[in-house]
Amino acid sequence: MVKIRLARIGRKFLPTYRIVVSDSRSIPTSKCIEDLGYYNPQTEECKINEESALKWLNNGALPSDSVKTLFKKAGINKKFAESKLSK
Repeated sequence: MVKIRLARIGRKFLPTYRIVVSDSRSIPTSKCIEDLGYYNPQTEECKINEESALKWLNNGALPSDSVKTLFKKAGINKKFAESKLSK
């Protein structure tokens, strides 16, 4: 199963996260299928490639709970729901 989840990078006590698409059986820090963006919790900065995220959601990738929250803030969930209704 393919999942969209956060992979921690950064140094001790200053985490930043990459939003990655990876196989659910692999560890989050291993090689990913595709890198969709990043999230910095200290500055609340989040950059997501919307086209790639929508492509993976349409292909059946499941986002983790934290990624769902980030997608909701970025408006990707709304676009995904609209694309599902138009089909």
